[in-house]
Amino acid sequence: MSRRHAAEKREVIPDAKFGDIVVAKFMNSIMYDGKKSAAEAIVYGAFDIIESKAKADPLGVFKQALENVAPAIEVRSRRVGGATYQVPVEVRTERRQALAIRWIITAARGRNDKTMVDRLSAELLDASNNRGSAVKKREDTHRMAEANRAFSHYRW
Repeated sequence: MSRRHAAEKREVIPDAKFGDIVVAKFMNSIMYDGKKSAAEAIVYGAFDIIESKAKADPLGVFKQALENVAPAIEVRSRRVGGATYQVPVEVRTERRQALAIRWIITAARGRNDKTMVDRLSAELLDASNNRGSAVKKREDTHRMAEANRAFSHYRW
C-alpha cells in the first residue's frame, strides 16, 4: 500500500429511477460479474414490494434501514507490546454507510425466501423496523466495543 497519497475516490453516478447516489452504491454492491441490469431489477423489484407491503415511500424505508444498521463504533485490533487489544473506535461516515450496505446485502442473501427480490425487500423492511440479522450485527458490534471500553486509551 502506497504511503505517498490517498487513493482518489471514484465518482458514483446516481441511479436512473430515484437519482440517488446511495441507491446506486447499493446496486453496485449487489451486482455480480458486472451484471448491472440484474442488480437494478433486484433493487427496483424489492422497492416495488416495499411500496406495496408497507404503503410507504420505498426510498424512505431504504434510508431508514441504512440508518438503523449503520454502526457508530467498532473495534479495531491494536498490537501493544506483544498483546493484541480490541480497541473501540468511532466509525467514519463513509465507512458507516459501506458497512450498513454490506451487512444488509449479506443478511438478505442469508435469508430463506424464494427470490433475491423477496429476500432484499424483507430484510430492508426488517431493518427499517429495527429487527433482522443486519440490525443484530450492528448490536453485536456495539456490544463488543462496549465490552472493550477499558482499552479505549490505546486509541490512535
